[in-house]
Amino acid sequence: MVFISLINLTAISHCYSKSFMMSSTIKLILIGVTLCSLSHWTTSEVFTAIVDLEKLLYTEGEIIKTIEKYIEVEEKRLQEIKSKLKDEYGRLHQVATADSQSFLENPINAFLLVKRLSTDWKLAESLMLKSTGKAMIENITQSREDLKFPEDEDLTGAAEALLRLQDTYKLDTSTLARGQITGTKPSHELTANDCFELGRQSYNNGDHYHTILWMQEALDRVDEETNKTVDKADILEYLAFSTYMQGNTRHALKLTNDLLELVPHHPRAAGNRAYYEDAIKNAAHMKRGDDGDVQLGGDVNYSESSRADTELSEREQYEQLCRAESSTVDLDDQRYLFCDYFSNGHPYYILQPVKREIVFKAPKIYIFHDVVSNKEIEIVKYLAQPRLKRATVQNAKSGELEYASYRISKSAWLKNEEHPVVWKISQRVEDLTGLTVSTAEELQVVNYGIGGHYEPHFDFARREEKNAFQSLGTGNRIATWLLLCKLIL
Repeated sequence: MVFISLINLTAISHCYSKSFMMSSTIKLILIGVTLCSLSHWTTSEVFTAIVDLEKLLYTEGEIIKTIEKYIEVEEKRLQEIKSKLKDEYGRLHQVATADSQSFLENPINAFLLVKRLSTDWKLAESLMLKSTGKAMIENITQSREDLKFPEDEDLTGAAEALLRLQDTYKLDTSTLARGQITGTKPSHELTANDCFELGRQSYNNGDHYHTILWMQEALDRVDEETNKTVDKADILEYLAFSTYMQGNTRHALKLTNDLLELVPHHPRAAGNRAYYEDAIKNAAHMKRGDDGDVQLGGDVNYSESSRADTELSEREQYEQLCRAESSTVDLDDQRYLFCDYFSNGHPYYILQPVKREIVFKAPKIYIFHDVVSNKEIEIVKYLAQPRLKRATVQNAKSGELEYASYRISKSAWLKNEEHPVVWKISQRVEDLTGLTVSTAEELQVVNYGIGGHYEPHFDFARREEKNAFQSLGTGNRIATWLLLCKLIL
């Protein structure tokens, strides 16, 4: 499970700002920070937290058992149909058709023929329709309250998370489709249908860049599949339109022609072809020079490197830090960065100081190592897990709590009096920072899901956010202490 615990320290008057970070004995590679409180529970959103995804594994196991039982019952039923109906009917029909006139002259044979196609057929029909599948499906989807099923929103969220990881870590589409991600165990390869679904989700979100990447991967894979998992015509239609939306009308026309060769009477392709042809003619007219020559660009081979650079530099720096590619520390400031054993002048830590790493000068960012034990971490996770709910952010204008696509996680809050371990963690924060926790918010435990993230933001309220923490009555935040509890990607 991916957990981050944090305490936001506040004060009535805030004259300075510090940032503190505490790590357990487990190494981590991603840091998240928290802004606001929770909201009401929803039945979906399993993609926002690993703890809910783990529940899906149990659900999948129960479904597999149900399918196995269904196959066993159906095989028995089909064998009964084969032995009692097909074989017997086939034998009698073969005798009857060998000499139908002589056969039907026998009144008994005539009677049995009528009986077989009336009463016996009704019995056969009943046996053929006697499938246990519907009852089994209803049992597992409606009667099992212990099972958790994802919804359409979860599929969209899982797809967006994978695309977010692809962008942030600059992962190659074909490599991802092979199930290869550095630092993780290889997964099964994606089918053409899997790639198509990622492309379709991108298309539904208006993301034509990723639509092209994944539809092209689906197109490459469907040609290699013996048992086709998706209709090639569907791939070509999505790919053509997204290619057009990315500005490559000529290649969109080529893909549409390929589609029409495959499905000559496709309901939309002919109209799309005419539209693309007109667009090319109009572009040619606009670009025609004095000499009458026309220069139009050729086909574009879309790849991860061809994405338009429209993001802010802050976003680029953020993603570089996630990839461990960039250091924002100036050489002049590096002399202020060091490691030491730190006690903060507290009697308890004089003989057993903690390991401190100063990683940034302004704002001050410290990393304290081996401050919390693995056992304490497990207790915090145990206390928080039943309370996890979709995390929210505070709208800067309205002050209301709301869901946001830039914060994908679930959170829970723990009070000091709930368990001695929670109180001890708060006390250590107070001892090592020199700041009182009497005005601090409760310990927040955050569980991130697939591609879970919280984009760069300020933990404290800015000047224009005058009522951000008014309900707390403790003033603005002046420091954030994060406890990173498990390795995450």
